Amino acid sequence: MPAIIDVIIPAYNEQDSIGNVLRDIPKALVREVIVCNNASTDNTKSVALQNGATVVDQPLKGYGNACLKGIAHIKAKPQKEQPDIVVFLDGDYSDHPEEMTKLVAPILDNNMDMVIGSRALGNMESGAMMPQQIFGNWLATNLIRLFYNYNFTDLGPFRAIKWSQLMAIDMKDKTFGWTVEMQVKAAKHKLKCTEVAMTYRKRIGVSKVSGTLKGTILAGHKILWTIFKLL
Repeated sequence: MPAIIDVIIPAYNEQDSIGNVLRDIPKALVREVIVCNNASTDNTKSVALQNGATVVDQPLKGYGNACLKGIAHIKAKPQKEQPDIVVFLDGDYSDHPEEMTKLVAPILDNNMDMVIGSRALGNMESGAMMPQQIFGNWLATNLIRLFYNYNFTDLGPFRAIKWSQLMAIDMKDKTFGWTVEMQVKAAKHKLKCTEVAMTYRKRIGVSKVSGTLKGTILAGHKILWTIFKLL
């Protein structure tokens, strides 16, 4: 029996990109795509609905809040209807959704628990990541290697994890620390993790995090705080 795969997409004011993201997701691979409408003030919700997504509203701003709302939607299903794998994907069209097949392959073929889509290992369009993002990823992944002895090259948002393991690590972060919390908890729980090289391009629109000085500082602080808090 093929694995059941659901996709969670946190989205805040992504009306110009969310349609592209949804159209490029491999339809035969995925059962349900859940767009977590995170207090958007534009037409993100209607565009997502027009493109076949399930939309759940999360009025509380925060990347983690949006992802947790998507998880709650899945948890509300009867046990036998819960998925085998959950894929997390951003709504800004910087990742290539069509590469999802490659992302989930290590779980399906090699029984890995979690796969990170690594921008550092893949082909990245010039200017797709700000210098502060690249440095932040380098610092965070080196600290994880130092304290937890797990080798990651990226905190990339495009990732896949077994549903059972996502439940086991009990995600809590409500804002910028979501991705690093997942990787640190995966290390603490000794999950079988790997990375897959991904293609990355400039996002549509302005980043809510790296696009502003305030966002960059807050995200950097939260990522470092999360790593040390979980020691």
